[in-house]
Amino acid sequence: MSIIMQPVITYIYNRYKHASPTREAVIELRIAHNNRQKYMSTGIRVYPKEWESRHQRVINRMDAAILNKTLDKLMNEVRQVIYDMIDDGSIDIFAIPARLDAKRKKAGTFPDYCRARAKIRKYGLSVLRQKAYDRILEFLDDYGKFRSFSDVNESSIMELDRYLQKKKMKASSRWANYHRFLNTFIIDAQKENLIYLSAEELRTLRSATMPTERLDRVRDLFVFQCFTCMAYVDLAAFSADKVKVVDGKDMIFGKRGKTGIEYQIPLLRPAKDILDKYNGQLPAALTAKKKGRKGVMTNQQYNKALKEVVEAAGLGIHVTTHWARHTGATMLLNAGVEMDVIAKVGGWSDTKVLRRIYAKLHPETVVKAVNEIEDKLI
Repeated sequence: MSIIMQPVITYIYNRYKHASPTREAVIELRIAHNNRQKYMSTGIRVYPKEWESRHQRVINRMDAAILNKTLDKLMNEVRQVIYDMIDDGSIDIFAIPARLDAKRKKAGTFPDYCRARAKIRKYGLSVLRQKAYDRILEFLDDYGKFRSFSDVNESSIMELDRYLQKKKMKASSRWANYHRFLNTFIIDAQKENLIYLSAEELRTLRSATMPTERLDRVRDLFVFQCFTCMAYVDLAAFSADKVKVVDGKDMIFGKRGKTGIEYQIPLLRPAKDILDKYNGQLPAALTAKKKGRKGVMTNQQYNKALKEVVEAAGLGIHVTTHWARHTGATMLLNAGVEMDVIAKVGGWSDTKVLRRIYAKLHPETVVKAVNEIEDKLI
């Protein structure tokens, strides 16, 4: 089976060396493959002091978080196009812009996504309940403030609630007819890795000062989860004896509690630092008293605590434990880790792309691949 080498993708700033303290330059995405290069403009222009080359991030700007999220999104979209090309059996980097445009048109807006999900969720329901879905879809179109997935955040949902209050709508009606359906679509989007923390938001969360020791432990737990791509059920089952050393690198070995698929997780420095902080164990935040005895914190309790954490960090988003797994996978994807390595790290099931690229993956391969990009993640 032949191996299809993937393009190397990176952001390039000031390619023509025209930038100065008084002159902006554009940030471009460079795609290199088989000694050929393709540049794609991001449309983002910044001054030299506003670009940090090592982490490839926009800095020193009020809108830095928004711009960095835009860069993350573009990188992720281009990689998805490349994986589609690999699945087709060949890579043409000069065809990437056209295929990206076609993919975006197909993907559509957040309301488009909600319509597609509603078709599935309405199946088998009564006519009355189907009409309830139709009403929320019609409302999303008329309301017009949830266009892209990035529009879906805590502040915009609160704005929606204030809008409904002004219409003299009772709290029970707001929940039953609007928030309940919107929440369903958001959860579906989270599960499909369409909503996740950007690298900038994760850095903000990691560096924020928590008001209590309890929230500090919850935050550490979530950061550990992000840098290991662990699902909640596997996080709850973690123990120090699952950590082994392969080629000098600490790794976590196990099977996913939900599917039984094996995972091999190299301990990146942020995750290892957290284990070291708690003497080789996870923060005690994962335990909670239940009926007079200690038991594992439920997913619901964890999500409730995470809401306090993101509020303390000043992030206007609604984060759940499911975000961590997809945030971690997206970070690895954007840092250039091969899709098959990510699958092995997170214990995802095989795909056509993975079968086409490699027949078998060894732990040493996972260690080598992740070691090469560790600095980009932190």
